[in-house]
Amino acid sequence: MFQTFHSENEIDYFIESNQLSFLYIAKNNCSVCHSLLPQIEEIMQYFPAIVTGYVLIDELPSIAGRFSIFSAPVLILFIEGKEYLREARIVHLDQFQSKLNRIYQHFD
Repeated sequence: MFQTFHSENEIDYFIESNQLSFLYIAKNNCSVCHSLLPQIEEIMQYFPAIVTGYVLIDELPSIAGRFSIFSAPVLILFIEGKEYLREARIVHLDQFQSKLNRIYQHFD
C-alpha cells in the first residue's frame, strides 16, 4: 500500500504530483515506527484519495533537516505540495483519524 522512496527526487515528485500525499517517515531499530505502521496503513484505507509513501530516514538522512525531523516516526500530510498535518513519535490514532476525516471531507 505504501510506496517506498529511496531518493529526495522521488519524494519531491511524489509530493508535487499528488493533490493529497502522505509520508510515513521511520527509522530502523525503532519499535514505535514498526508497531505503528500497520495501524496507520489500516487507517489510510479509509482515505483512498490520499496517496501514501514510506521513507526510512536511515537511508536518506538529509530529509531530517529538510522536514525538521527530530524523532521518529513522523507522519506528514501534504495538500497540493504544502505540509498540512504533522504527527510525530506518539500518535493518538483516534485523534489522527478524526483530523484526517475533517480534512478529507473537502476533497472527497
